Amino acid sequence: MEKKKLGVLLSTPPSHPNVTTVSRLCQEALDSDIDVYLYLIDEGVLNLRDRRLVQLSSRGAKFFVCAYGCQRHGVPTDGLDEGITLCGLVVLSNMLNGCDRFVAFN
Repeated sequence: MEKKKLGVLLSTPPSHPNVTTVSRLCQEALDSDIDVYLYLIDEGVLNLRDRRLVQLSSRGAKFFVCAYGCQRHGVPTDGLDEGITLCGLVVLSNMLNGCDRFVAFN
């Protein structure tokens, strides 16, 4: 049987409580043997180096970040964790189509 897939979109800055919620939701999903796909967009890219989110990739989450959003918000992308992928909206579209559940935190 194929594993369930959860897609999570985060578009809020580090000061927003959504970051904690997303981190905990993704941890719970991983603990439940669910594949997690996390996408940071808009001000969410400011969380690119948040340890709570970065550690999700080491636990098996697929971690994607909008490259345009990083450029727009002046977020440096050098030296990123190898589990983080810079990409565009095509990846987000594929997540929407490929996940069993998709939630957005705006």
